[in-house]
Amino acid sequence: MTLSTPVVLESRPAGVPEGTAAADLLATDLDALRARVDNATASDVERALVAPRRTLADFAALLSPVAATRLEDLARRAHDTTVRRFGRTIHLFAPLYLSNECVSTCTYCGFSAENEIARRTLTPAEVLEEARALTARGFRHLLLVAGEHARIVSKDYLVECVRVLAPEVPQLSIEVQVWDTDTYRRLVDAGCDGLVVYQETYDRDTYAAAHLKGKKRNYDWRLAAVDRGAEAGMRRLGIAALLGLHEDWRADALAVAAHAHALVKRWWRSEVSVALPRLRPAAGGYVPADVVSDAEFVQLLCALRLFLPDVGVTLSTRESPELRDALLRLGVTHMSAGSHTEPGGYAAESDAEPQFEISDTRSPDEVVRVLRAAGYDPVWKDWQRS
Repeated sequence: MTLSTPVVLESRPAGVPEGTAAADLLATDLDALRARVDNATASDVERALVAPRRTLADFAALLSPVAATRLEDLARRAHDTTVRRFGRTIHLFAPLYLSNECVSTCTYCGFSAENEIARRTLTPAEVLEEARALTARGFRHLLLVAGEHARIVSKDYLVECVRVLAPEVPQLSIEVQVWDTDTYRRLVDAGCDGLVVYQETYDRDTYAAAHLKGKKRNYDWRLAAVDRGAEAGMRRLGIAALLGLHEDWRADALAVAAHAHALVKRWWRSEVSVALPRLRPAAGGYVPADVVSDAEFVQLLCALRLFLPDVGVTLSTRESPELRDALLRLGVTHMSAGSHTEPGGYAAESDAEPQFEISDTRSPDEVVRVLRAAGYDPVWKDWQRS
């Protein structure tokens, strides 16, 4: 089998609809790709570095321990590819947390139902107040985030939040409990244009061990959510795995790349982006295992850029200021800044508990100054509803 040979299973696993990116992912033999990572040779890495168009097998080679010795070559090519495809620009956004109420029990999340934390759900009027505080700081793209509580953070509530924000915020995305296609269509009609879904981990056993209670336990329903959002008209689609949740970060990285590749092919009218979040300490005493070093993180970022040259790459305030500044030139296209991970906190102090601890606490103005000093233009919006 050569590096250009597609790696697919003979039959599609059940659980997701046919004709979706999720089905394409499940039909990919990720175990075979994972074996390629361990078995890659120096010539495999060289071939992947110079290939004009790279395959998943090339991506596996670029993730290999052998490729770690070529990190400078990876970084240089990733930088050149990013500048060629995106220019020297960084799209800035802010997360706006609507609620930390949750009925799911997830071992890694500060909002987990078992954690005794201060809970709060913003009213639509409070959401608008938070948004106005953020637009005053320059933001024109907001990511609405909430825990999973279908009664408190209901379909109607989410639609109303989007409806009140849409006249003042040009770009609105959601990262909330996953819904059906009709609900996503209602959100699109109200003014939402982006959907972000973290699968958390693509390893089914790890997924089951981390999600102990709640609807989030349904792996396949969550996996196919991005397809449902795309079908409903979401023009921006974002995915990620929480790096460090599964002990084998390379296995999750392969799955993320394969999923993004499938989304690009199936939903070519939508923009696809990938986030690379490493787990952070959270309420309830959760302390993540340190399974992804900074050097490995850089290798993953560069390999992803080379495999998916037109896909956006998002870097959050989970990472330190020093690392974020260093990664600017290596493939990042989207960054959050001045983030709060609790409901409230932008317009006034909030006593609600955050979802996790952030590392980069710099203000948006400080981040903008760093971007400009590095020769990059901050982009506050690239979309305007008519």
